[in-house]
Parts: sequence; C-alpha cells; structure tokens
Amino acid sequence: MPSIAPIVLFAYARPEHTRRTLEALAANALAEQSDLFVYADAPRRESEAAQVDAVRKLVRAASGFRSVNVIERETNYGLARNIIEGVTEICNRYGRVIVLEDDIVTSKHFLLFMNHALDRYINEPRIWHISGWNVPIGVAKENRAFAWRMMECWGWATWSDRWRFFRKDTDFLMQAIDLSRKNQFNLDGYVDYFAQIVANASGTINTWAVYWYATIFLREGLCISPYQSLIENIGLDGSGLHCGRSGSLGKNHLGGQVNKWPDEVAEDTQVVLMIKKYYKKKNSLFSRILRAFAT
Repeated sequence: MPSIAPIVLFAYARPEHTRRTLEALAANALAEQSDLFVYADAPRRESEAAQVDAVRKLVRAASGFRSVNVIERETNYGLARNIIEGVTEICNRYGRVIVLEDDIVTSKHFLLFMNHALDRYINEPRIWHISGWNVPIGVAKENRAFAWRMMECWGWATWSDRWRFFRKDTDFLMQAIDLSRKNQFNLDGYVDYFAQIVANASGTINTWAVYWYATIFLREGLCISPYQSLIENIGLDGSGLHCGRSGSLGKNHLGGQVNKWPDEVAEDTQVVLMIKKYYKKKNSLFSRILRAFAT
C-alpha cells in the first residue's frame, strides 16, 4: 500500500464541472483514505457570486474522503495565485501533494498511480513531477508509465523539495531560456510554450503552469506520465478562463491501472516521437482551419 498524499482541488464558479470532478475522484480506490483540501476562490464580479456560492455549497457537502477541508478565499485570488499559494501551503505541511482543478474527471486508477509514483520516485532527483494526462496517442496494449521532459498540469503531483524551487519570474525566464534552449523547451519545435512566457510578460495572460515547467526544464528534470491518460479535461468548452474551446484535446479513453514503470530514468524517445507526431497532426489541422477563416 502506498503512502497517501493529500489532494488539493482548486474550484471557482463552475458547479456542474466541480460536481463531476468530485464524483469521479470519490470513486477512486484510495479516496476514502485521502484528505481533500478545496481552495474555493471568491468571485471577480458580482455576476459570478451565485455560481461561486453554488460551488462552495457543493464542496462543503463533499463525501467519500477521509476528510474534506474547504478554504474559502475572501477576495478573488485568480487561478495562478490560488494554485501557487495553495500548493505551497499543502507541500509545506505534508511534503507531497496531488493537484486537481475543478474540470478534471479522473479514472478510478488515478490516485493509485499518483501515490505509487510519489513513493517510487521520492528519492530519484531527476523526477520532479507526476502527470495524470497524456495526449491520445492510441489505446495502450499495456498500462505503463514513461519519463520525458514535458510537464502536464491536468491532474498532477509533486514533492515539497522540488516545488520549493518554483519561481514565477518572467524576466529571468526570458533570459534563461535563450535561443539555444528555446527549441528544446518547445519540444523541439512541436509546441510553443515559450509564447506563454512572452504573453505573461506582456500582461496578456497571468498563468502559473509554464513557470513550473520552466523550473523543471532549467534543472534538467523529468516528468512521469501514463502512456494512456488517466484524466479527461471537461473544461475545454469555453467555461474556463484560459483554455477556450478545444474539447477534443481533453477527451480520452481513460487508462487502467499502471503496472509497468520505466526501466531507467531517461526520456522515452519512442513515446516522445509518437507525441510529436500527434502535435504535428493537430498543428496542421489548426493551420488549415485558420487559413480557411483568413480567405
């Protein structure tokens, strides 16, 4: 039996998404042994107050866990600040944490995977992060995990001795990830995460995840992911602040219990190649759509 990490859920103003997230999480094998902490943000504007109240009522009544602890923000923190401060608080108290947002529907094997991975790699300094999501690269013939450089933030976990290095410093990153490292940071050009740093610098967005990925990247860390996703993001329906509408990306056939782990702590080049092919196909589709609207 693995050690049981606390779960942190960040919720705001989407009661139906939150309900589905809680129901799926409570159906996990280790839920009844897990302490759940819900950070419920305050409304940005009066028009959102009723939705925020509905979410708070919902999480106060949550069951199926060893304990439920609701932290109701008195002012609006925004997602980035809420996550940064909440993860820091729980990491400082418990040494490890499993993190979810209010639009993440988990497989019933999610908590097993997270807790086993947290135990397995606690003393492996190259592993910084455990991801619950992976792009749909095909139905797995075996339920296994792999290591690679990319950090995925849809259902994740880490340890306090890694998280303490987190740094939300845009100016520093703009210099640290120079031209010689930018391509590798962007998965050899198949994605453009550096653009998120630029957008934060301009004030267009205010996010946290790209800074955690950059923290891991600059320390040459690796992340553990399941071959087949253990979560589905149900928030890519226009209801979220930063995600917009891209529903197909978050949809997955949820995987089973992971029972095979990497033989060595190194990036799995074969799986990474499959992920690159997936992004190449998606990027090509997006380009065709953009060209169609431009004509």
